Amino acid sequence: MIKTKRMIIEEAGVSDISTIIELESHKDNRDYLWIGTEEEHKEEIADPNHLLLIFREKTDNRTVGYALVRLNPKSEVFELRRIAISEKGQGYGREAMNALFKLAFETMKINRFWLDVYPDNTIGIKLYESLGMHRDGVLRQNYKAERGYLDQIIYSMLRSEYFRKGEK
Repeated sequence: MIKTKRMIIEEAGVSDISTIIELESHKDNRDYLWIGTEEEHKEEIADPNHLLLIFREKTDNRTVGYALVRLNPKSEVFELRRIAISEKGQGYGREAMNALFKLAFETMKINRFWLDVYPDNTIGIKLYESLGMHRDGVLRQNYKAERGYLDQIIYSMLRSEYFRKGEK
């Protein structure tokens, strides 16, 4: 469990899956991430190389977001596969990302944290860049969705960059 100023971030359980699917399916989120099935989320919960995390508001325990992480312990890589926030523009995304950086680099001693984002997810891109993530490149037309072939922009942060960022 991770505690931030306003949230408790913990591993999701089977009882959280319907809420996670609702977050994924919401009109403000669905174009920017994969929508998992109940069975896929159950498999992620059971897989030691995945973390399915739920973000709850401390004051009233309401769900304000979730994240799916894939871990590669051998290469010390933390891949943020999905993140969705229910209450936009309130700073929950920034708070969650900083907590995930801390988990990856300080607790898990990970070397590389990375994610991909579609070019039209301007809010996500602005957040990742403001957090000091490095734009590694673009995988052109890498994903075929209902809305066509989509590019994926790769962002990453290395452990050394994270600790250097903290010195400023």
